[in-house]
Amino acid sequence: MADFLLTLSHQIFCMKFLVVVTIAFCSLFTIHATAQTDAGKPVKIAVFSPVYLDSAFTNNNYKLGNSNIPKNILPGLEFYTGVMMAIDSLQSENAHIEVLYFDSKSSDQPMNKVLAQPVWDSVSLIIASFNNRTDVKPLADFAAKKNIPLISSTFPNDGGTSNNPFFILINSTLRTHCEGLYRYIQKNYSTGNLVYIKRKGAVEDMIQSIFTEMGKNTPSIPLKYKTIELTDSFSSKQLLSSLDSNKQNIVICGTINEPFGARLVKTLNASRRYQAVAIGMPTWDGIKDLNQAASLDSKGIEIIYSSPYNFSRNEKLSKYLTKKYKDIYFARASDWVFKGYESMYHFTKLLLQYKDDFVNHLSSKDFTVFNEFDVQPVKLKKENIVPDYLENKKLYFIKKQDGIVKSVN
Repeated sequence: MADFLLTLSHQIFCMKFLVVVTIAFCSLFTIHATAQTDAGKPVKIAVFSPVYLDSAFTNNNYKLGNSNIPKNILPGLEFYTGVMMAIDSLQSENAHIEVLYFDSKSSDQPMNKVLAQPVWDSVSLIIASFNNRTDVKPLADFAAKKNIPLISSTFPNDGGTSNNPFFILINSTLRTHCEGLYRYIQKNYSTGNLVYIKRKGAVEDMIQSIFTEMGKNTPSIPLKYKTIELTDSFSSKQLLSSLDSNKQNIVICGTINEPFGARLVKTLNASRRYQAVAIGMPTWDGIKDLNQAASLDSKGIEIIYSSPYNFSRNEKLSKYLTKKYKDIYFARASDWVFKGYESMYHFTKLLLQYKDDFVNHLSSKDFTVFNEFDVQPVKLKKENIVPDYLENKKLYFIKKQDGIVKSVN
């Protein structure tokens, strides 16, 4: 572990140096992935990820020690690492590109200063990993002003963006997940004993309203479920009293709260009297107990949730990236690494292939890396002429049971 932390500290140090050079001399610092013999100017791509380098360094001195790497640094750092691995792949293919990297959480160079740099008229694509709603709209508005497509790879929120066909949301919104889950349950579990679990909260009210809306507007037979409201400290009796020992029970968790979801699964799993399927929100992908084969929270019960991403660890490319990452950083590559790689490689290849018609080919299966995307225009009001943003509507439904994880669609 100490070796890993030392290596990671070195990686962060190198990133700090590169980003400082990028911002100070943007025309000089580029990650080139182009053959010297290629004619014409390279396609320029900007990448943003939240690495919080200023919190880790004083000048160029790493100040957090070998045992203190804050959790808020790791997702953005791993996304960046995946981007760099994709650039290696693109370079091996002599892709004619130039990449600029920015730490979106830099206090020395905040977003307004970065966007004031004289490089943007020649940028053809922006790829961003957001982690905060308030960061989305400023960059999205800037991209629209400059007519630059902006790929939002990791954050499932439009950030209040409107009238912006240049903002492309790859990590689908909660509304899209709820609508997809409703249709999935209709198709696969409509005859079971359906129980909708409600928790108090504004987000939970929104989720419930989407399910209600879907029931009113569906062309098929609407789902018939009973709704039970539970507190965070609900008892086993409160949950199980709604189940039927003679039927398959489909328990729908209407909250993104992870501890609540984990408690729900654990309670269902502890009672073998009832056959149950637990259907949850996309946040269930982050509940670590559900990934562990030996975990009591996952053993036995069937768990279903939706995700715009389905990274198979058994494919050739996955194995290659996993090994490469482990050889360099002495750790297992997380999904953030794969998201960074896929965003950089897939959308760069589409941009090079389709150039000025890039936005109309966002759903193309050309150059598919791990996932397929179905990018559609979203109008928050029917009367709107211009889309408020573009969104990936493709969902994978993930099943976990006895520690085994697989896609079921």
